[in-house]
Amino acid sequence: MEGNVIEQSGTTFFDLDDLLAHARDVAGRHQAAPSYVIFYLRELLKNNGLTDADDHRVEEIRLLIAELEKSEPSLDRQLEAINNLVAARDSAFALEKASREISFRKEIEEFYLPKQLISAIIENGEIPSSSQEQVIGIGFIDIADYTYLSKFLSPKENQIVLNGLYAAFNSVLKRHGGFLNKIEGDSIMFHFGGLIDPSVRELDHEQTERYIAKELFYTCVEMQRVAFLFNQANDRFLFDADDETRESVKRAFDIIGALRTSHDLGQAINAFFQIRIRIGANIGEVTIGNFGPDGARQWDVIGEPVIKAKRMESTAPIGGFRISDDLFSILEKTGTADEYYRRFKREAEALFGAFRDITKEELFQKSLVRLKDKRNAEFKTYSVQVNPGLPEALKNQANLLLEKGEEGADRIVSMLQYYRGNRFVINGLGLLFKDKGIDLKIGEMVSYMLPRRWEALLGKFDGDKKAAERAMGDGYSLFSMFELFGTLQDLIKEDDLPTKPKIDFENYDSYMKKMQEWMTMENSYREKRTYQRSHFFNYIYPMVFISIRTSVLEYQHRATIEDEMTENLEELEEV
Repeated sequence: MEGNVIEQSGTTFFDLDDLLAHARDVAGRHQAAPSYVIFYLRELLKNNGLTDADDHRVEEIRLLIAELEKSEPSLDRQLEAINNLVAARDSAFALEKASREISFRKEIEEFYLPKQLISAIIENGEIPSSSQEQVIGIGFIDIADYTYLSKFLSPKENQIVLNGLYAAFNSVLKRHGGFLNKIEGDSIMFHFGGLIDPSVRELDHEQTERYIAKELFYTCVEMQRVAFLFNQANDRFLFDADDETRESVKRAFDIIGALRTSHDLGQAINAFFQIRIRIGANIGEVTIGNFGPDGARQWDVIGEPVIKAKRMESTAPIGGFRISDDLFSILEKTGTADEYYRRFKREAEALFGAFRDITKEELFQKSLVRLKDKRNAEFKTYSVQVNPGLPEALKNQANLLLEKGEEGADRIVSMLQYYRGNRFVINGLGLLFKDKGIDLKIGEMVSYMLPRRWEALLGKFDGDKKAAERAMGDGYSLFSMFELFGTLQDLIKEDDLPTKPKIDFENYDSYMKKMQEWMTMENSYREKRTYQRSHFFNYIYPMVFISIRTSVLEYQHRATIEDEMTENLEELEEV
């Protein structure tokens, strides 16, 4: 060894001063890990062949190692430190995971829970713990014939269109202070009032009824009008909607707009694809509160008024809505019914539409709804018209359907079946048929309903069927024929069984004889009524609409022949 450099077998190692300086630097920078420094310095000496070297600088490194050994923690302390480190790491991971889970749960809740309900409960200051009986307004919406409409869209498009429609309806609800209760497929339930509705918190019973009745009624009106605009991809109703609602509706409109303007499908879509809804509404005292098991509770309303509201929806006119007698009575009392009638008339007059001549009784058409599954229980109801331009809209749609073959004819028949009690719609369609030269055999249809009068007319015209048919048809328009049809239908529905006589008991034989006579007469009556109903629904009803369908098919067939003749003449002229 010479100077500061070590030589061994021709190999030169570190300068010893540099080696000592490096050892001190490592020990200083890694004070928190003495075990690591001890291992490193020993390896440093070993790899440089200095483990047993006799030099004061090497000795100083060995002293440094010895000092570190004194301060080196015991094995138990090392294991404890390692365990603490691992525990701290695991705790940090657990905290991060819990934080992510809490954040995700909040995201899920915000995504699925109604924001309006959450806001109302926060404003209320607590979650209501008990149910109460309160006056509530309930509404149901159903998309008419959505199974048919859905075939024009892919599953993804169906979802987008429905979500857009529901977003549009929800914007109406929020505007009027209502609550979206639930969505089930293509149906919606909503309600007004209750424990968490701030709008009724300070009102007495009568004030609550008046407020809810008016808001519920005009919500139904506006929802029908939104559905009409939605059909046209018209966003006029979004004047106060939030960005999320606008985006959802826009995505739906992109699909509807593309369908209606398609070069290949446009005309067919405009004829067949018409989103129309029916709405039912009622008001009454229900139980409102939290229902369901722990973890699956729902803020809901239950009671007879809810069931009745659903009945209103299931029998409501498409494009309009049906309300209960209870709701109508409040609307009459507050002047809302008259206010709406004046507004509807003004709009119809501005459109120069058929509804400009509508009476208040026709706008609020009174009818009894009979429920077979409730032992023929009857409800007094009112169906309400909403679209001032409905007769003209249906007439335009029927005009397009006339060009769509048998499927178009079927849709026209469905339209007539549904609107046969609406004189404005039926008269408009009657004028369309007349303008198109469609020969509806009205006299023949009446003959199915009045066979005796038909036989008498045949005799009067010496068996001339066409003359008798013309004579019978002269007294009926399409609508008056449907009026006769409806009257006959109502008659055969009635079950006006004679009142059972009071039979006093004298003896067994006498009493049984009188009871047998009564039961025989009653059975005979029931057999007759059963036959009449069967004859009406299995013969008269289908024959009337088969006749109309056949007249439409006759027109389509004639139009096809005329088109072919025109094409042939054009070809001859070219030659």
